[in-house]
Order: sequence, then structure tokens, then C-alpha cells
Amino acid sequence: MSGNSIRGRMLASTVLGGLMLIGAEPALAQASGTQASGTQAGVSEVGEIVVTGSRIRRAETTTDAPVTILDAQTLTDRGFIQAGQAINELTSNMPQFSMAAGSGSAAGNGQQFPNLFGLGAGRTLTLVNGRRFVTTSAGAGAGAGAGERVVDTNTIPTGLIQRVDIVQAGGAAVYGSDAIAGVVNYILKQDFEGLELDAQYGISSRDDYPQYSMRATAGRNFLDDRANVAVNAEWSKTRPLYDYDRPRSNLGRVTISNPRNTGPADGIPGVTENLNTRFVSFNANGVLFNPGPPFASSIYRVNGVPQQFNAAGTGLIPYDIGNLLNNAVPPFTSGGDGNPYQELAALYAGVERWSGTLIGHYDITDRIKLSGELLFARVETRDPYGNQASNTVLNNAASGAGAISISRTNPYLSPAVLAVIGPAGAPLTLSKWWSDLLPTREQNYQTDTVRALVSLDGDFDLGERNFYWSLSFSHAETDGKIRGYGVYTSRFNNAINAVRNAQGQIVCGINADATTANDDPACAPINPFGVGNVSPEARLYATTQTGQDYLNTQDDFLATFGGDLFTLPAGKVKFSAAYEHREEKAKFVPLESLQRGLTGSQVPTVASGGAYNTDELSGELLVPVLGGDFSLPFARSVELNGAYRYVDNSIAGKEDVWGVGGRWEVVQGFTVRASRSRNFRAPNLDQLFAPQRTALGNSGNDPCDADRIAGGPNPAVRLANCQALFAANPGYGPLATFQNQSENFSRALITSGGNPDLRNEISKTWTYGFVFQPTFIPGLTIVADRVEVDLKDGLSSFTPQSFMATCYDSTPQPADICATFTRDAEGNTATARSTTFNAGRITFRGEVYNINYTFPIGRYFDDRDLGELELNLEATRIEKYEISVTGVDRTRVDNTSSTTDFGPSPDLSMRLDARYRKGPFRFSYSMNYLSPVKLTYTSTIEDTPTPTVKENFRHNVSAAYDYLNYTLRIGVTNLTDEEPSFPTRTYGDILGRRYFVGLRASF
Repeated sequence: MSGNSIRGRMLASTVLGGLMLIGAEPALAQASGTQASGTQAGVSEVGEIVVTGSRIRRAETTTDAPVTILDAQTLTDRGFIQAGQAINELTSNMPQFSMAAGSGSAAGNGQQFPNLFGLGAGRTLTLVNGRRFVTTSAGAGAGAGAGERVVDTNTIPTGLIQRVDIVQAGGAAVYGSDAIAGVVNYILKQDFEGLELDAQYGISSRDDYPQYSMRATAGRNFLDDRANVAVNAEWSKTRPLYDYDRPRSNLGRVTISNPRNTGPADGIPGVTENLNTRFVSFNANGVLFNPGPPFASSIYRVNGVPQQFNAAGTGLIPYDIGNLLNNAVPPFTSGGDGNPYQELAALYAGVERWSGTLIGHYDITDRIKLSGELLFARVETRDPYGNQASNTVLNNAASGAGAISISRTNPYLSPAVLAVIGPAGAPLTLSKWWSDLLPTREQNYQTDTVRALVSLDGDFDLGERNFYWSLSFSHAETDGKIRGYGVYTSRFNNAINAVRNAQGQIVCGINADATTANDDPACAPINPFGVGNVSPEARLYATTQTGQDYLNTQDDFLATFGGDLFTLPAGKVKFSAAYEHREEKAKFVPLESLQRGLTGSQVPTVASGGAYNTDELSGELLVPVLGGDFSLPFARSVELNGAYRYVDNSIAGKEDVWGVGGRWEVVQGFTVRASRSRNFRAPNLDQLFAPQRTALGNSGNDPCDADRIAGGPNPAVRLANCQALFAANPGYGPLATFQNQSENFSRALITSGGNPDLRNEISKTWTYGFVFQPTFIPGLTIVADRVEVDLKDGLSSFTPQSFMATCYDSTPQPADICATFTRDAEGNTATARSTTFNAGRITFRGEVYNINYTFPIGRYFDDRDLGELELNLEATRIEKYEISVTGVDRTRVDNTSSTTDFGPSPDLSMRLDARYRKGPFRFSYSMNYLSPVKLTYTSTIEDTPTPTVKENFRHNVSAAYDYLNYTLRIGVTNLTDEEPSFPTRTYGDILGRRYFVGLRASF
């Protein structure tokens, strides 16, 4: 191979893999960058290149594992304003959205990231031009992707994307940690020349959720085309949505457990589906309670009628409880005056992003190239309901959010109210949702990502052999900020204790006596009755800014050397060797309010940080056994390859990972392939060193609850352990009807943080399949691959629910696990722990399919010029997906619509694309299909109101027309306004029908 074509041989540092086209005209068209989103077709020979999934250059773009591709044309024509929207279309990827799940949790930080096969976002490795990228994760408990090494797709410059290569399953032997589910590699454009301006606007059919996008890309070759510099700047913005804005989320739907009997503890509970759900225990006006359990029956009554304050706070008015469905905690109703479930969280967070990217290269000689990349991206997310303030009977006093004790001498009590409640009697408490206490409920997130990379690449000939080498170094940082407001607990307690001083003025109790030593001149009293009665001074005094700053830093040095070892009859034996040294640091600095423990339960959060470095050696070998003139019947070519990687991580220790594979072209047009690999994921800095924090939270499902006592991997063990617990603690109440009050509402003090004792998790992966390109049907490619993953020692996010499940589902019960949580006198979770452990297991079995047929329509109509049609069907079938977070349980999540990190996992997801091209005109149609599933794997009509989730179809159309230097595109997403399948929010598209129009100008 001559050395005077280095640009051609280095053009695609990663090119279409897993595919093998023979060279028909449609294949060449696909090679030019017009292949379908997700097309698993290949290209004809384009010289030696590097294929994603390997660092060996080869003449054919073929791999042993399945690879799919998203190209730039598809991103533009479909109106995607950032790469994550396109990745969400992949059938092998679990979609990520900046939305709330409907469980009461916040919409979050707006980050989006790949999550292949739903195996966990941290198990999909993200690369840019074949090299690692710094994580944008904010640490444990801080929004989407928390605790995982994820890369927000909002940081990737959409206008510079040439294509996105997705290797499905494995890759750790080549790229290192995290490549368990696969690799997503963003390939940026090289040698861009000219000026390209692009603007797009979108809006929903409900006249909301506007989407704005603008970008500019400019580039130029100079120095006799030996150098090129390109710059890209872009901006996009979406606005928040609320639960009220969509029919499905506005249902206010929850399910409520209702034990059918009060008999034996193994009685099977029923479940009620409730709409227009309200929390009967509180609202914004304020509800008075008598002493006793926090049930609806304890609401203060006048002549038997429940009472609440009026909006002005000047009197009591009847309180409509609504249709009371249960008298447990939280006591839910349908309708009434309780606080609406829709107020817990916003539906969608709003995201605004900016990015600027500079890339360039200079050919020092014909065989040595100097390249550089410089990227800056800022992503700002606004979650309008990210924070809330309440003082309710559902919370205990230690939480700092318990009900307010009301003295009958409170000066804000009007004479009309005092006349009703009287000057004496049992103490009353006020249960209230504050709509006017916090300066804002917004939670704001900001990440600034900077990445600089320089590389030197070259090649040389030695005898008849060609060798290539590369040296690169990158430094990258993500500087993140999280901001919101919380209640300053001690100051709130001061302000809520209002009295009159000697002059008759309403003041804080600590300021009533001028001689009192503990007075606070800044204290402004709070009127808790009604809505809008908190003064600006009181709001300023009783609240404080909360949040944290964090910094992720990555330094990466990569050296590769490869080429031809020797020649066999079938071709050249090729190799690649690499050395990588990577240093990563993370720093988490809570704001002063959290470090001092000013909010909530007043437990300080300590700043933390950590670092590790890793030295890794890897090698690959590609051996052609048969091929060319050296072939056999039914063996036109046979190729074997192997990869090995040695890892020495300063924290997680040493690891050996490997991969082997092969391709066998049986006859022309039919190739079978297989790969086997041992992959790993090292614990990341979030999982190791996230700050320890204690805060009020939801403890999750309690195995001893009446509706779960008969479940678990071994129901008899769970039942026996819970029976023993309740026998030793009679105050917990009858086991047959027990409902943990901390399960559905934030009332437990949960300590979360990192675990410095983690080790690597390990997976074994098989892939095998075939590529069929019949010579008698030019342009047709059929690809099918089986994927099997077995993972052990998984880095599991142990929530309080996980600890409790391990405790009660084990025999003997592990004392250390059971000690991580405590219960109060009634059996409700009082304190609990949340961290990461090496305990998880995953078993995944499934297939990925792709059928692509690209042909000139005139082939079937006398070869007339009727344009070209491309039909592409992509499908993923999940046969079995079994997870164990604790190592004790085994949960099937395949064939479910679960909205956890491990779902939804339909048996079959498909996408059909039809693309028509003729001259300057392009038209695209796509259909997304999700098969019918169960709500959970074990759902039945006996325990779930809607056990089966129906199939979901969505249709999208778009068109583009090129005129001179301009391209106009229009499109409709979710043409039929299909909602997610009931009762879910994510099994489909909750945004509904949306329109977009865009214009591109190229000069």
C-alpha cells in the first residue's frame, strides 16, 4: 500500500461495520451517506479503514458483532435537534426522556444518553471519533444518569455529526471499561468546506412544547488542501410541560393496595386503580388535625364536617374529602379538596443547550497528520416542580417537615376561627402544602463541558508491509451546578412560632422579649393559614438556596500501533496494539446550606471527591484463513480475530478481558459470524465517592406490606421472616393489613452516598448471526444476530427497597444488611441507606434484525427514472431479561412496560422506514411499533387493574426539497397523535403530535 493516500485511509476513523455489501449500485449510494437510520448495510471496498469495535484497519468494513448506523441525513430529515432523539429511535436502545415517571419523582436534569438493550446506561460506552469522552453525571441521587458514567447527548455537536456507529454488545477488550452492552461512537465530519446555516422550529398540535434550533457550520481547506479547519456553533431550546398538559399524565392515576380480608397474613390483597388522585392529608389552604394517627378520620371537624382554612386564612370552611379510597398513609381520594397528585412533579423539564466546536488537521507530510478538536457545551435544564415544601401529618418531626403544632394563642388566628376551635382543648396540628413559602419550586441544572484533544497520526512502509501509528491526548472537564431552594429548618421553626410583643406587634416568639439572649432580629413571622400570606421578609428568612457543584475531569493518553505482520495464502495477518493511560477525578461540593445541615432533617452533607488512574495494554489480531484464490467449496472466506486487554486500575485493581470472533462466507452473499467476549465495568467515581447525605425520602416497597408478603423469590421465606418481625414487635399491627407509611411518601431519613469498597463487574457475551445479500436481488441485505449477556458482581444501586428485600428474602437473615434500616413504633421505615454494591446479576437473551432493500423504482417499470426507494425494517426481540439487584431476588423484566432503569423491555420492538428520493426531493415515512406487554412480568387481573399494556403504533412523515443552495424540510412526528399505551407514560410518545419546519442554506 502506498503512503500517499493517508487522508483517504484515515478519513473514517470508524466506518460502517457488521455489514457486507458486494458492490451493487444501491450499496455505493449507501456508502455516500444516504443509508437509512439504523441501516445494517455495508459499503464496497474503500481502502483500509478502522471499523468501530476494532482498532485494526481492514479492507472490508465487516465485523463479527452487530453494528448499526445513524447517518447525518436521517438526523436532519427527521427534524432531530440533538443526537439523543435519533438514538431513542433505535429498537435496541431503551429510550431516555427528560420527563417524570409519574411516581412523584421529579422530571430531573434533562440529560439523555444511550442505554443499549436497557442493560443500564453506565454499561454503554460513548466515544467521539473513537476516543473516550468525559462523563456529565452529577453524582448519586442527582437526576437522570446519576451514579453512572454517562455522556449527555446534548453535548454532542449535531451539525458536525457525519454518522453515529452503534456496536451492539461488548467491546471492552478494545475500548476498556463500560463497553458491556455496546459502544456508541459519534463520528464528526472531516474536511468540511463552505458555510452551512440551519434553523428549525417545532410546535405540538396542542400549541405547546415549542422547539427551537439554530446552528452554523463553516470550514475551509487551505495550504494546498493539506489543512482544514471547521467550526460549528449551535443552540436549541425546549420548554417544560406539566402533568396538566397531557391527557395521560393529567389523569392523576395511582394504584392503591386494598387487603381483601383481615385474616391470615398470606391473604391476597386487591389493587384499586384511582384517577384524579388527591392527598387528603393536606392542601395549600391548610387542614387542621386532631391528635392521633394521620388518617382522614383525624381531620378536625365541626358538627361532623371536616374543616380547612379558606384561601384568605381568615376562616374555616368545609373540607371536601372526596371519595376516600383508603384510610392508610398516604390516604388517597378521588376528587375533593386534597392536594392534586399532578402537583408533585412536572411532566417534562425544559432544556436549553449551546455548543461550540473547532476541529482541524494539518498534513505535516503525506504520511503524518496533526489533528485537533476543541469543544465547549453548556446545557441548562429547568425543572419547574423540582422542589416542594410541605409540613404534613405524613412526615415525622425529625424530618423537619412534620405537621405544625398550632397554639390557640397564635396571633394569625382570626376571631372567627378562634370562635370555632375555642381557647382551650387538645392541641391541633396544621397539615399544609406550601405554594408560597419557597421563592421558587424550580430546580435548575447547568453543565459546562470542555474537551480539548490533539493527535498525531502517521504510517510507514517496511518492506512489503505497511504500519500505522497514532498518539493522542485529551483533557476534558464537566463543571456542573445544581440549584434550588429549601426550607431553613431552624429559622422556619422560629418564624412559625408567632406571638404578639408588648406593643401588640406580631413577631417571632424569640423576639417577643427584648431582653431574651437568643433573639434573631432578622426573623420575620410566618402566617401559615390560607394561601399567599407568607411575607417576602419571612420567605427570605425561612428559606435558603440548596444544591451542589461538581467537577468531573478526565485526562486520556492513547497510543496505538498496527499494521501487517505477514502474508498468508488468504491474505495479510494484521495486528493492532495500544497503550492507554487515563486519569479521572470527581469533586462534589454541596452548598453551604447542605454542608451546615440547615435544611430538612438538619444532617450535614460533607463535600467529597476522589480520583483514580488506569493503565491498560491491549492487542488485536486478524487472521484470514481462507479467501481470494485460497478458498474451498462452501467456504469462500474465513476470518478469525482475537483481542486482549490488561487493565490495572488504581482502585478496582487488575483485570483481564478478551474477545474472539470469526466470519465465514459460506457462499457468495451469505456470511455467518460469531463473537465471544469477556467484558467489564470498573466502578466510577460517582459510585465510589458520591457525598454522604441524609435527607427525607421514599423508602420504596416493603416486602412485609400486605400486598407484597406473598411475593419474592421464595414467598415462604419472606412470610416467615416478616411474621417473626411482627411477633417481636406487636405495635407494628396486623401483618395481614400492614401498609408501610414511608412507602409512598417521603418520610424516611435516607442516607445516600458512595461506596469505596467496590470492585469490577464482569460479563460474558455471545453474539452470532448472519448477513444475507442475495445476488439475485441486488440491493437487498438481511442481517440477523443473537445477543446473549451474562453479568455477575453487578454494580447495583442498592435502595432501601433493595436492602429490605435482601433482609427478608434471605435465610439466615444477613445482620449487616438488616441493620441498614430501622422502623418506628408502628413499623414504618424511619431510617434507611442507599448506596452501590457488587451484588447484581443480569441474564439477557435476544436478537437484533435488519432488512434493507434499496432499489431504483424504474427497475420494475422499464428502467424509467422514477427515483429510488429504500425500505428498512429494524427489529429487536427480547426473549429473556432477568435481573437481580440484590443477588437474592430474580426478576424478569422482559415483556414488560416497566419504567425502571431496566425497562421498558417489550418482546418485540420494530421500526419501519420508507425513504423515497428523486432529484432534489426526499420523502420519509417511519412507523414505530411496540408489542403488547404486561405491566410487570407477574401482573395478573387479580393483583393489577390493568395487567396488560396494549401494543403501540406511532407514525412519522417528513419531506425535504433542495433548491439551489437551500433545503426546506417539514415533518410531522406522531402523525396520529397516539398516546402511550394505558396506563403508562413511556410506552409510546406522551408529547403527542408535533410539527416542525426547517431551512438549511449552504454556500
